[in-house]
Amino acid sequence: MKKIVCIILGIFGVVGWACAQEQDSCVHLSEITVTGLTGNARLSRTPAPVSVVSPEYLHTRQFSNVIDAIARQPGVSQITTGNGISKPVIRGLGYNRVLVVAGGVRQEGQQWGDEHGVEVDAQSVHSVEILKGPASLMYGSDAMAGVLIFHDEPQLPAGEMKADVATEYQTNNGLFDYSVDFAGNRGKVVWNWRYSDKMAHDYKNKYDGYVPGSRFRERALSGLLGTNGGWGYSRLKLSYYHLTPGIVEGERNEETGELERTDNGKKYGKLAPFQQVHHYKAVADNSFLIGDGMLKVIAAYQQNRRQEYEESGDECGLDFMLHTVNYDVRYVMPEWGDWQANVGMSGMYQLSENKGDEFLIPAYNLFDWGVFATVSRSFAHRLHVSGGLRFDTRHLHSHSLTDDGEERFAAFSRTFSGLTGSIGAIYNASDRLDIRFNVSRGFRAPNLSELGSNGVHEGSFRYEMGNNRLKQEYSWQADAGMDYASEYLSLQLSLFANRIDNYIFLQRADGMAVDGVPVYRYTSGDARIWGGEMRLVLHPFRHLHFENSFSYVNSVQLHQPDESKYLPMTPAPRWISTLHYDIHSSGKGILDNVYAEIEADCNFRQNHVYRVNDTETPTPSYVLFNVSAGTDIVYRDKKRCSVYLTAGNIFDCAYQSHLSRLKYADVNAVTGRSGVFNMGRNIGIKVLVPIAL
Repeated sequence: MKKIVCIILGIFGVVGWACAQEQDSCVHLSEITVTGLTGNARLSRTPAPVSVVSPEYLHTRQFSNVIDAIARQPGVSQITTGNGISKPVIRGLGYNRVLVVAGGVRQEGQQWGDEHGVEVDAQSVHSVEILKGPASLMYGSDAMAGVLIFHDEPQLPAGEMKADVATEYQTNNGLFDYSVDFAGNRGKVVWNWRYSDKMAHDYKNKYDGYVPGSRFRERALSGLLGTNGGWGYSRLKLSYYHLTPGIVEGERNEETGELERTDNGKKYGKLAPFQQVHHYKAVADNSFLIGDGMLKVIAAYQQNRRQEYEESGDECGLDFMLHTVNYDVRYVMPEWGDWQANVGMSGMYQLSENKGDEFLIPAYNLFDWGVFATVSRSFAHRLHVSGGLRFDTRHLHSHSLTDDGEERFAAFSRTFSGLTGSIGAIYNASDRLDIRFNVSRGFRAPNLSELGSNGVHEGSFRYEMGNNRLKQEYSWQADAGMDYASEYLSLQLSLFANRIDNYIFLQRADGMAVDGVPVYRYTSGDARIWGGEMRLVLHPFRHLHFENSFSYVNSVQLHQPDESKYLPMTPAPRWISTLHYDIHSSGKGILDNVYAEIEADCNFRQNHVYRVNDTETPTPSYVLFNVSAGTDIVYRDKKRCSVYLTAGNIFDCAYQSHLSRLKYADVNAVTGRSGVFNMGRNIGIKVLVPIAL
């Protein structure tokens, strides 16, 4: 039945797609500016695949964290551990292969871990730029899959100030949040300060009831203070993020099959075991006009501390503290005829410490640097060619550790270097049609988890063992695509093929366990990944939009038998169809910009799994139906607030995402079902109140 529903949705989906909440979908994208490749560039002159998520899209959607907010974008998915922790995946690649940029610098936490999310306040994100593939020359290692760039709110015009308040409530896990923002631009001084607070109790579904340990609490404070002048600008950005997520252990009563719990799941606050995550960041962002060129200098310091508390809730076991210093210097040269060029260097220094009495990865020092140059040229205002080269080197030293008289970690040092680059072209065949092609070379050095792990990874149900002989990953990726836009029809098609040497992944060890926890080892092999995304738009008339998007990834390990042929953690094919209707407003009432929307999120069965020693299991297909509506409330010709109503999974479907870590929790001895299921029906309301000053 599920397959039939998906096929029917697909047939109807060919009729059209629209994305009214992201951007006016039948308007050509030539005026949209993106920054992820070589600096500011028009999307119509960018050969690599880039997607832009608008503020309107983020305002109207239901989500629990910043990655959840964009995980419906074609080619993007998420690895989840409960409802509060999500990790981005781009075209089947995740973990340290996806780089997150926030506040103008790469976000550095403990992103190697399954249950380690992204330490960014979703309310502070104005828009998102998604760069797919290793085509970014400004970030170096770890950008192999792509880059997520979280943009801050734009600076206000001179002389203006504003404030806004946002709040939201969701019924399934009692999620309640609010955010207060105050920004201004007076006398060449600019500022923007925000405080956000979010809390949720355990979520529920119809198979597991309330899931113990899925509650979380999130607080964030961020601020910007700067000055502008004819010479350029200088800004200081400060932020603090505090997340307290529970740890879902998934243990069950052997007689009843129910999850072991200590309360009814409706309470807020800490429930041991849990984590404490603190992330501090300071960024000095400067831009200087030098003649007709521009020199951009960014320096940043980040401190990330992640603690795991045991059953009593008083004693801290794992305790990681990571210090990171980032730097980025680049010069945008003056345009010379039809040529434009940038040169720069960037890198970071890291110090990681173990401050607890339990251990998973060794303490280490890391230093890397890279230099790059890019160039672009336009021919006859239709053919735009761009490319560049980058060289990186990374040195990593791991410290030894003796635990209870036994060597837990041995000291070792490794140095990795890589030459990367890209070249591509986009041809504006007409005012409506763009054709693009890009070839890129990617590079990633192994992280300390892959090289040196030796311990239990709570929340992921495994004991991990690293391999310090792993080699760096290299990839060659080719992208081809087209964009077509007319008054009634818009089509975006993007195809890719990726070859990765020394692809690193976890494999379950045959029959090995430590204190009852199965052992997983890091290994590597050569991989081939191909797939693509499609977006199709049709406006049958002005107010009706029928939306569809399709994503597909095929990930294969070369020269392997069937049981080890497919790479683990590959997202299932996905088709999302949305019918959106804008209700006409006469402009005389109190309601304006009214809309209603229904969405079908069809996730196909994923049989392509890594079966060695039951490392991974297949996932059946499922379809989620979501509805939403929204309006602006106007009084005396001014917008007083915006109200959005959402209902996710309205038929309360019991499902497990293929990329959910909780699907590998204990088996229910009564029903035979394995693991914990995702969230059930969830109804929400969101209110945004602008305050003019």
